[in-house]
Amino acid sequence: MLKIRLRRPGKSAKGRYHYKIIVQEAKSPRESKFLTQIGYYDPSQELLSFDIPKYESWIKKGAKPTETVATLLKRYKKKAANSK
Repeated sequence: MLKIRLRRPGKSAKGRYHYKIIVQEAKSPRESKFLTQIGYYDPSQELLSFDIPKYESWIKKGAKPTETVATLLKRYKKKAANSK
């Protein structure tokens, strides 16, 4: 089973972490190899980016997003709708 989840790469200075939104096997450890990156999230600078076509194609293939990723996607879509 595939999951769309957050991955925290490397170490961060002063606890300011950033995250990659990735597709990975559900039983794999968070920091192990992943299939593809579909987005980026930096909470300290409020940066959020999603590749929506990639996200939707992985959903069609059976990947399930985690609760956090689903919440971030809702926030991204809301922000995109407000910017129009």
